[in-house]
Amino acid sequence: MLPYFELDLKFPEADIYCSESTTPVRNLKAELDANTRKKFAFAKKKAFALFVKELQTTGHLTQTMHSDVQWKCCGLEFINLATIHKHVAAHHSNDVLQLTRSILEELALAAATTVPFTELSENSGALMDSSWNRCPVFDWLPDTSNVAHDDLKSEPGEVLLYYCYCDVKDPHLICNWQRAMCQLLHLTGKIRIATEGINGTVGGSKVSTKLYIRAMLSHPLFRGIMCSEDFKKSDGGAHCFPDLRVGVFQEIVPMGIEPHEVSYKVTAIHLSPVEFHEKVTKYLSEVSKPDLDTILLDCRNFYESKIGKFQNCLAPDIRKFSYFPSYVDQNLELFKDKTVLMYCTGGIRCERGSAYLRSKSVCKEVYQLKGGIHKYLEQFPDGYFRGKLFVFDGRYTISSNSDIISSCSYCGTAWDEYMLCSTPRCCQLVLTCPECQGKGLTACCPTCQQKGVNMCHESSQQHFKEECECTDKRPKIPTEDN
Repeated sequence: MLPYFELDLKFPEADIYCSESTTPVRNLKAELDANTRKKFAFAKKKAFALFVKELQTTGHLTQTMHSDVQWKCCGLEFINLATIHKHVAAHHSNDVLQLTRSILEELALAAATTVPFTELSENSGALMDSSWNRCPVFDWLPDTSNVAHDDLKSEPGEVLLYYCYCDVKDPHLICNWQRAMCQLLHLTGKIRIATEGINGTVGGSKVSTKLYIRAMLSHPLFRGIMCSEDFKKSDGGAHCFPDLRVGVFQEIVPMGIEPHEVSYKVTAIHLSPVEFHEKVTKYLSEVSKPDLDTILLDCRNFYESKIGKFQNCLAPDIRKFSYFPSYVDQNLELFKDKTVLMYCTGGIRCERGSAYLRSKSVCKEVYQLKGGIHKYLEQFPDGYFRGKLFVFDGRYTISSNSDIISSCSYCGTAWDEYMLCSTPRCCQLVLTCPECQGKGLTACCPTCQQKGVNMCHESSQQHFKEECECTDKRPKIPTEDN
């Protein structure tokens, strides 16, 4: 049984809440494989109980239906379990069904994923007493009883970006807790959990994000390791993400190398934004020297550095971070006896990236920007980083200065606002100015442009996938360009 379901929940005595004859239920069951479908009734009951539990405002559920427990929903107060059950059944069947879907997805994930557990390290900073693993997930959810429901959805909101490397003994438990917390706070976004830690970016109201940070910092696994400064904030909200995705993975940032082979524990020396700024200042003052022994390395993807980067940096033309190790392997001579100053968006890619670079034992020294570009721009909005900061949500970019360092892919005019390739099944990003868009030039490459013309009369749109036919024609690791 998953820890997610080890909860003190009171189930309704009758199956009053979601008739299986309804179309949404039939549609959901039709999507399931045979093994998961067998668990539908259990998941549905558990979802109903969880939904009711979230509406509770005081005390804990007792074994009788006569208690001082109260529930609030839709502006109404309920004083006994039967009436709140009837209300939820009558007015929130779709919400219960959505939660049922989430529970079924987690059951399927647990059945398909095997993640080796590791004991907490003495040097991890985490509590050695892991008794909290046996506590119900809801014990670690923030208290929202004194928060107006509308405040959890209010705009304008913000987006949080964070990560924490630490030894996680039970990533599934953390996954379940994170999903329940985000649903409670109406947060959307993406969260990856692994035995090596957690990596997330979530959006919602400022009330919700504040409660989320407070809950993270008070959890036994992260208390003493994380601090409020570890959460990078930017204007946004729940609308910046299409949905909520929480899952257990092998790595919290996909570099394609097992965590035990290259550990975050052998990462580079961390520099604060001020320290990094000072070193970049010195580097730029010496950049014209023929015997320069310093490299300012951007370890992000090419489409990120294309619209914003530090001056005189080395920005490898790689499409994915999983190509970074191959780039290092093919350019070891470039890094030999050099001092490397690394940076990325929020710092997480530098953790494993710098560890991999250090494992090659060719550099003189390796440093990384703590908190990434996000934190640097908070202190130096007009510093050495020029252009826009790419972010992985619906906003695409964050701006700190008015510089435009990129151009339209078609006409060459200054332009740095991305859009998705217009051709179905391709998710590549393209820089195309309004004038070129008006001419129908909205694809990422000639292959997709012609493909889009050929498919423009098709009535059915197929699902997007990460790469299309033109992707294989692009070199993974072209020659680097300063």
